[in-house]
Order: sequence, then structure tokens, then C-alpha cells
Amino acid sequence: MIRQESADDHRDVREVHTRAFEDSERVPGLVEALRVAEAPLAPMSYVAVVDERVVGHVLLSATRLDAPRRIVDVLTLSPLGVVPEFQRQGIGTRLIAHALEAADRQGVPLVFLEGSPHYYSTRGFESAGAAGFRAPSLRIPEPAFQVARLSAHEPWMTGTFVYSETFWAFDCVGLRDPEA
Repeated sequence: MIRQESADDHRDVREVHTRAFEDSERVPGLVEALRVAEAPLAPMSYVAVVDERVVGHVLLSATRLDAPRRIVDVLTLSPLGVVPEFQRQGIGTRLIAHALEAADRQGVPLVFLEGSPHYYSTRGFESAGAAGFRAPSLRIPEPAFQVARLSAHEPWMTGTFVYSETFWAFDCVGLRDPEA
């Protein structure tokens, strides 16, 4: 079952991301900060529940597109996490579909993400660079920079994707060079 996250789910969502990303603080901290960050669009947060246990989570949060005509409020899909023992069962796919449908119903024109093109290209996303968008960081590999164009998208909506300050503060933009 996919449903909207409630305050009672916060501890379980932290556990999902801690286990899914093998990360003690960065991704769970990002989620907590995005929940309360001041933003032009409210975050959209959904959990996957199996036998009354939260096993997956996806968050859509406000970002911007610096387009030629004006700044456009858009969303980023990040993070998406499923606990390891429930991965490869379609839970992530269902979370993504639910999130994109919800964003489309809200009239959001675009959803961006950084992720595997093999995974996300079969789930509604395409290469953002090939579609005319510019990444906010040189650390984002071109194939990983992706976008889902929703029904409110208009052809003039191209330009540079801009993460919210929270992503920068948690150093969750692009890949760090381990040799640097």
C-alpha cells in the first residue's frame, strides 16, 4: 500500500533511508530538513507499507527551473529508498508512479532527479540534458540528470535546474570525487 507519510512515520522513514543508503545521517537528515524547509511548493512525501511496516519512502520537494521567461516552480524526486529485504519487488516503481501522479494532479510541470538512467528511464524519466535542461552542478554525470515532463509542461520551460539550499547544505548534489 502506498499512502501519504504521517508524522507517526518519521522514525520509520529515517530507518528506511539509513538502511537503503547505508548512511548514518546525510540522507535521513536531508529528509528531515526538507520536511520543514520554507519553500514555494509543499513537500509531497509517501510511504510504502507492507504488513503495517513502512518499507519504502519517496519525497518530492520544491526546486526551481531558471527558464528564459521566468522562474518556474518544479519538484525534485529525492530521496527514494526501500529497505534492502524489500528491494526488487516493485515497491520503488510504485512509489515513483504514485509521486508522479500526485505531482501531475497538483499541476507541477516538471520533476527532476539524479539517478540511474537504466532504472528511471522505464519509470517516466528521460535524459534532462537531451531534453534541453542544464544541470546545477558539474558533478552530476549527464546520464544521471533526468526529468519527467508532466501535463502542465510547456515547450518554453527549459533552462537550468536549481536545487533548494537544503540539498547544498547537506552536500547532496552530484557525486564527490573520492580522489579530490
